[in-house]
Amino acid sequence: MHRLLLLLALIASLLLPAAARANPIEPEKAFAMRAQALDAQTIEVVFEIAKDYYLYGDKFRFEAEPAGVGFGALEKPAGKKHKDDFFGEVETHRGELRILVPVQAPAGTTRFELFATSQGCWDGGICYPPTTQQVSIDLAAPPKKASGFLDSVLGGRASSTPAALVATADGAASAANAVSSDETGDIARLLSGASVPIILLSFFGFGLLLAFTPCTFPMIPILSGIIVGQGNKVSHMRALVLSLAYVLGMAATYALAGVAAGMTGTMLSAALQNVWVLSAFALLFVLLSLSMFGFYELQLPSALQSRLADTASHGKGGHLGGVTLMGVLSALIVGPCVAAPLAGALLYIAQTGDAVLGGWALFAMGLGMGAPLLAVGVASRSLLPKVGPWMEGVKKAFGVMLLAVALWMITPVIPALAMMLGWAALLLFSAIFLHAIDPLPAQAKGWQRFWKGVGVVLLLAGAAILVGALAGSRDPLQPLSILRAQAAAPANVPQFEKVNSIAELDARLAQTDRPVLLDFYADWCVSCKEMERFTFSDAGVAERMGRMLLLKADVTANTDEHKALLKRFGLFGPPGILFFDDQGKEREGMRVVGFMKAEPFATVLDRAL
Repeated sequence: MHRLLLLLALIASLLLPAAARANPIEPEKAFAMRAQALDAQTIEVVFEIAKDYYLYGDKFRFEAEPAGVGFGALEKPAGKKHKDDFFGEVETHRGELRILVPVQAPAGTTRFELFATSQGCWDGGICYPPTTQQVSIDLAAPPKKASGFLDSVLGGRASSTPAALVATADGAASAANAVSSDETGDIARLLSGASVPIILLSFFGFGLLLAFTPCTFPMIPILSGIIVGQGNKVSHMRALVLSLAYVLGMAATYALAGVAAGMTGTMLSAALQNVWVLSAFALLFVLLSLSMFGFYELQLPSALQSRLADTASHGKGGHLGGVTLMGVLSALIVGPCVAAPLAGALLYIAQTGDAVLGGWALFAMGLGMGAPLLAVGVASRSLLPKVGPWMEGVKKAFGVMLLAVALWMITPVIPALAMMLGWAALLLFSAIFLHAIDPLPAQAKGWQRFWKGVGVVLLLAGAAILVGALAGSRDPLQPLSILRAQAAAPANVPQFEKVNSIAELDARLAQTDRPVLLDFYADWCVSCKEMERFTFSDAGVAERMGRMLLLKADVTANTDEHKALLKRFGLFGPPGILFFDDQGKEREGMRVVGFMKAEPFATVLDRAL
């Protein structure tokens, strides 16, 4: 436990200096503004004021084009009194500020340009000159009330209410339903406006949700294999301590790697997604798996064990350092692709430089992801019988799981045929170990028959994958689909054009005469492949996408051009889907980060069209 506390202290020491070195940011980011029409006579202007920044309450000024549009007295909440070195006793506003502005527009005027001027300062000692931001306002389409931030974070169904035009600070107007699809921006605003306890609790909840995504499932057999590998001598407390070491290593990695990615704007996990790193880590899992099958015992050399025994009690020391290191590596390589909560925290860090809050938010998210793993670790100990052959059966089961993790890990960097043959071999050999092809004795018990049935199912599945692979299929979930007569017909799937640099993207956007969808993709991104398999393949989604120009930025190689593309749009890695209008301008508030099911994604496409 002393080592774990030391790890937490190290995290704090690394994060705190990062905040001390933070520099002031651009006024457009410090005082981000958006506006929308509430009705034909009122508009609402919202300023999202970054942490450690404030706006003067008496410096707001609003103008419009055409000149005939006028404004009434502003309605805004009372600010706090502040002794300012420049203006004396003043009223200031922090966090989120909403201002209601009465509008007097000439008859027939439904659209106009709003120019909002504000002035504010940074607590670090710098005050900005008056800053003017421009938005487009449409009085003819007042918005409906939003259904809430959490609905958008959880990927809930979009509202069926009529679309409304919501104006953004760079002058672009985008159609938005009651629920915004840009969870990343919503989460970044949550960080900037909420209290620290609420932020940490929210990200702990986000972590719990991410714990049940397909990207996180491989961590379960890894941790379980560590506990099971200790044998029946592991107590419940021992299993809990080992699990806690694994989870803290994972959470600390998310915090440090996330802050580094946010401050540098690079995709750190992509650097680890190459054939050498993935192969080495997969080999480690294979070695662990073979030890589960009893081929050998993994242990330190006797000389080194004796040296360690002289300095500490080896029996109680429990390889905590190795387990923590396994948690670190799992977070970097086996962890989830960039999802909305992670992307939102990184966006906030990059915009404000507040590495302390962003880092602790990511640490809380890692703890949320690890909470179910703690239960799994303790349960793994409970599942181990004290004596008997069942203990060996459980170890072999986790050995198979570790082999599956190893194969899943290297899938992006091996040929599809090798992947298919690997899954076929794993299923077939597992079926043999379950006596799928051995006759049962006449007096076989119920459990013997049950496990033989499981073995037969695995045998059939492995045989189907093997036959499908030899016939040309490369889909392990539908290996025999290639044998169907209709398989020869071309599939109605969206076709993408690849763009590899900012120049290529700008050239295509300049030539478009229809809405554009830009998909950031990588071979190692599980959520990207989920979108292709389960969302893009939907008939309704494919029909809508067919009316758009589809561009794909494949950032698997993580080249300098790929990094520049990601940085241009404030992304830290795939998945990410952006939309542009027929003039090549991005539709604000409509980004999709992470996996989204076909039905809500079709609603987003309707808005984009």
